[in-house]
Amino acid sequence: MPDQKKQNLLITGLTLVALIALIVAYFSPIWWVSLTAPNYPKDAFPDGIRIHFHFDAVYNGCSAAAAGTRMSNEILQKDLDSTVERYNPILDAQKNVNKDAQGLDCVHEMNTINHYVGMFPIETGAPVERPLAKFFFAMFTVMLLGFIAPEGRRRIAILALGFIAVAAWMLVDQYVLGHLESQVATYVQRAGTFFKEPGKINAWGDNVRSITNATIVGIILAMAVIVAGVARIRSFSLILALIPAMMPFGFVAEYAGWLWFFGHNMHPWGAFTLKPFMPTVFGEGKVAQFSTYSYPHWGFALLLIVFFCLMLALLLRRKQLRTGQETV
Repeated sequence: MPDQKKQNLLITGLTLVALIALIVAYFSPIWWVSLTAPNYPKDAFPDGIRIHFHFDAVYNGCSAAAAGTRMSNEILQKDLDSTVERYNPILDAQKNVNKDAQGLDCVHEMNTINHYVGMFPIETGAPVERPLAKFFFAMFTVMLLGFIAPEGRRRIAILALGFIAVAAWMLVDQYVLGHLESQVATYVQRAGTFFKEPGKINAWGDNVRSITNATIVGIILAMAVIVAGVARIRSFSLILALIPAMMPFGFVAEYAGWLWFFGHNMHPWGAFTLKPFMPTVFGEGKVAQFSTYSYPHWGFALLLIVFFCLMLALLLRRKQLRTGQETV
């Protein structure tokens, strides 16, 4: 029995480390992307046009140094004049930004660049996943607390009460407080920043609303299935840690899927015509005159910690289940 207690303590410790890393990861930058080009000199843009992907939004990734840099009008004008004939649409937008780079918003700047090749605004990606991410993380938190708890009534009670709280929070947030409608309105507004077809944009907003409703129902059903499965099948408890452990792979798959969508749904508004392409998921690439960089941020390291800790905890718990040693 001393070995069993040690195993239980180790499982609890590993799961708690994973849980803390998971919660911190939600508030952390998971991936970063940067664009560089000759007309964005390093003295003004040391990090290029850089953005950070979080689970709930896309954030400005330009450093404080870049945001506080002021290019002289003489240097800027010389750079513009030398290349304006070739890159006129992009440089017209750049001119307004770089006259005073203080307070630079690289999300807006990248949207401007993407607009000229016919891409959607960045914020239109994952319009369902981002607003609901907090509820997924809350569900995973309840699952990990249930995984730590001894099997039997205590585990079922933690799962049932925790899931009821998550479901109530989600329903109040989305419907009572009206956040679903505000999210749809924000999506329509951002999609309409460059794309001036109100009929299509409103139809897209309706799709976002419908898919969000379906996802909310799916989350509630998934929580009910988990409680029923854990109550009826002893080994089903392993799923409580297995699903959160897959977060790093789920993020990369989601990220790659949306990059494919952006690269394969070009629109004729672009000043430059590009064939459909797959943007770089990991590493360096080239699009027109721009060099692209796409790499994990430190938040992704936290997801890897979640994966390794939970996989070790799963192996220990599986061994307990096979030998009948899990606590009751």
